Amino acid sequence: MKLLYKPFAIIGGILAGLLAKKLFERLWGLFDKEEPPEPTTRDAPLGKVLGAAALEGVTFNVTRAAIDRAGARGFAHLTGTWPGEKVPEPE
Repeated sequence: MKLLYKPFAIIGGILAGLLAKKLFERLWGLFDKEEPPEPTTRDAPLGKVLGAAALEGVTFNVTRAAIDRAGARGFAHLTGTWPGEKVPEPE
């Protein structure tokens, strides 16, 4: 069944990336009217570069987790089988 879930995961990953990019741009606009700086932007302050990177990382990871979870729940609803682990592995 995990093999059948792969297309759902791939489509979900692409969707998460697109959605996270739009969400990041909107969130960054709340803090600064300029475009977020790239790490290689020479005259950008370090705090602004790190803040943009942190916001982008959090936005992407939370969006990805939400879409992965929704995809897994939808797959389980359709097939009756959960595509991943049912309980976390002990450390």
